[in-house]
Amino acid sequence: MKATKYVVTSPDSDVLPSDIALKIYELGREINVKETCFGVIIDGEEEDVEATVKEIRAMDESNIFIKDRGFPPGDPRRCRGHRGGGARPGFYMMQHESEILPLISRGLASEARGEEVPPEIGTKKRPSLKRLEEMVEEEFS
Repeated sequence: MKATKYVVTSPDSDVLPSDIALKIYELGREINVKETCFGVIIDGEEEDVEATVKEIRAMDESNIFIKDRGFPPGDPRRCRGHRGGGARPGFYMMQHESEILPLISRGLASEARGEEVPPEIGTKKRPSLKRLEEMVEEEFS
């Protein structure tokens, strides 16, 4: 069965998409590789893709992330060339996810070093109706 995955690098990573593509080529597996601005898209038989993903993640475990993709590269249902241009569906979500990856990377790296996890941030409770009325009276009296 075929599988397609994104291999996304954190902006803080020293590993470039071209480094990942080169590593995949060196492995010699039957995998299609397409470099993107976020990393690479890989496509091939599921067992080959899974084995490749494990080796790629070992390059920089805290800064390389894997995401499933529903369509292979060049699929006419998603390819901009077949749809008349514009952003690929999902591009803006991938762009947003990419912006928060440095935070996730730092958390993973600190966990790998055995650092204590910071305490959870308490959520703010909404004031009761009575307290809200008191606040309004204080403000406008």
